[in-house]
Amino acid sequence: MACAGHARPHQPVHGLMGTPPLIVFSHANGFPAGTYRVLFELWRAVGYQVEAVEKYGHDPRFPVTSNWPRLRDELIHLVEHVAAGRRAHLVGHSLGGYLSLLAACRRPELVASVVMIDSPVLGGWRAQATGLLKATGLITRVSPGRVSQRRRMQWESAEQAHAHFAAKRMFARFDARVLADYVRAGTEPAPGGGVRLSFSREVETRIYNTLAHHGSALLARHPPRCAVSYLAGTRSWEGRTVGMGTMRTLTHGRIRWVEGSHLFPMEQPELTASLVLDELRARSSG
Repeated sequence: MACAGHARPHQPVHGLMGTPPLIVFSHANGFPAGTYRVLFELWRAVGYQVEAVEKYGHDPRFPVTSNWPRLRDELIHLVEHVAAGRRAHLVGHSLGGYLSLLAACRRPELVASVVMIDSPVLGGWRAQATGLLKATGLITRVSPGRVSQRRRMQWESAEQAHAHFAAKRMFARFDARVLADYVRAGTEPAPGGGVRLSFSREVETRIYNTLAHHGSALLARHPPRCAVSYLAGTRSWEGRTVGMGTMRTLTHGRIRWVEGSHLFPMEQPELTASLVLDELRARSSG
């Protein structure tokens, strides 16, 4: 394990026969892919093709169900569509990191490597307890869905929406560009005027309440065949709550700590983008 330092410049990369290497990114719950524009542009600037599902759970072909198998299939569907014979580097934040791991276990021939960004996998008694909470319906009392189901959805203007989020402690730590991108990607014109959140709070809540708890069992049956790396926030409540035991085993110690909360990619986009590139290059060279 290592602590991350400052972002550093990266040299352009080149794929086989001029084809760019492929990153397929998966977002955190509630944050459309456009929120991560700064990261995407930094990766594209050094030669990667970057693709992403804009909003998981909103395509009726891939509904939200327990343990997220259809969301995994939505990611696989995108990879199949854009890969053009290449194996993709799957990079994901929170929900997206878990979906990336699920896809790598399901379709290993499509995946070159996985980088999970603050996406701890439940194991042991925590996984068993989560399964019981889901089976009894009590998960709705303890999951973040308690908050998302009451989330404000509409404002008179995009400027008002921006001011609303900027005043919240969590969003106040965001890089200014990322906050602007979140408002831009995360809102849409509302019927009757103004703007509303484009990421349905019902979908967001359903994702939280169907939290995947089968990771350890899945990894025992179908371990990924590619290298898996992990970037962890030093102040991540999610990381502290779930624990890092499964991640240490899964990554064989390829864990790097980044100063910040669970949302450190929004707080430190340049550093996050650089660390992901470090991991991809390490896998390519070794």
